[in-house]
Amino acid sequence: MQTSASPLMPIPGAIDPVPVPRAVTPREDGRVDLMGLSRAQIKSVFEEAGLDAKAAKLRSKQIFHWLYHRGETDFDAMTDLAKPMRGWMAERFVVGRPQVVEAQVSSDGTRKWLLRSDDGQDYEMVFIPDADRGTLCVSSQVGCTLNCSFCHTGTMRLVRNLTPGEIVGQVMLARDALGEWPKGSMASANDDEESDEASHSTSDGRMLTNIVMMGMGEPLYNFDHVRDALKVVMDGDGLALSKRRITLSTSGVIPMMARAGEEIGVNLAVSLHGVTKDVRDELVPLNRKFGIEALLAACAAYPGANNARRITFEYVMIKDKNDSDADARELVRLLRHYKLPAKVNLIPFNPWPGTDYECSTPERIRRFSDIVFEGGISAPVRTPRGRDIMAACGQLKSASEKKSKAEMRRLAEEKQAALG
Repeated sequence: MQTSASPLMPIPGAIDPVPVPRAVTPREDGRVDLMGLSRAQIKSVFEEAGLDAKAAKLRSKQIFHWLYHRGETDFDAMTDLAKPMRGWMAERFVVGRPQVVEAQVSSDGTRKWLLRSDDGQDYEMVFIPDADRGTLCVSSQVGCTLNCSFCHTGTMRLVRNLTPGEIVGQVMLARDALGEWPKGSMASANDDEESDEASHSTSDGRMLTNIVMMGMGEPLYNFDHVRDALKVVMDGDGLALSKRRITLSTSGVIPMMARAGEEIGVNLAVSLHGVTKDVRDELVPLNRKFGIEALLAACAAYPGANNARRITFEYVMIKDKNDSDADARELVRLLRHYKLPAKVNLIPFNPWPGTDYECSTPERIRRFSDIVFEGGISAPVRTPRGRDIMAACGQLKSASEKKSKAEMRRLAEEKQAALG
């Protein structure tokens, strides 16, 4: 079960607006998937299933801990529940994970997963290990509608929004793969009494330390589901990831940026990529709707932005397109004009099949970086990661395309015939 569908939003693309409703696909066995639900939502579905308010409150607290702190998917292993209660849970509920279609590991240690949803749609996530951190790049949509010309994902059609469960599920799956759940046993609690007794578990050092909402899709066009998912991820009784370790990237959906700061409160990254109208209109077509000046003004007003918590501007370096000395100086001028607490990530363009763009030379990138640094703004060059498995920035693209109901039914029948 997930929350009710978000209000439809106009999304710029080939057709404007393009509404993207998402009806959760019911499970064939009738059970409710708890993945992605908050403690309050778990309590609510327990009450709907027949528990009284007091029992639902206790069980929701226990189950939330098992789901998000311990990573458990088997009710029978939840040892502080009496055996009859474990059976009752297993009959009515399930703890899901995305289906892994393919898992790849780059020569530099980057990992990419191709995932499949219950309704047969594919999306990707990437884990990037570093010496002092491990960053999970999470998708928010199947496909994308922004049509950014340098981005492989932008060549996909938008299929639908991901649900909170599918977003949180990516984090859970990464923790599964990295073996990062606490180890040990839970203290048994009397089935009729609410217990605050702590678990006897221990947690090893984490590899997954940061999350970036920079995978497939535009997070602010799936605002409600992204917000609800990140609140589950940040909950101190579960995954407990600090909001300062989460970054949400947007191409500049201005109407939703203030809400993101107020309702989610995570770090903001903005896909800038150009400093003139013509260039940014080409690279990021959303610029035709929300221009550079309006975007930077919205960044200046972003709640919580300050010198200790700078806004990151992502800037892909494309040969002879946006990489001149004049472009670098204009970037400095714009950021200083709006008095933005800013950091610029310079991203060498990552090639993909069919693109006409080329990456700027290393010398040109260094010169660009030097000019921005001389202007008093940090401008590190991001080292490309996972290029050999198409996991680098701008390279994500699953084979998922929108399928008709007849095609989905035919595929299901073929699968059933093969099994039968």
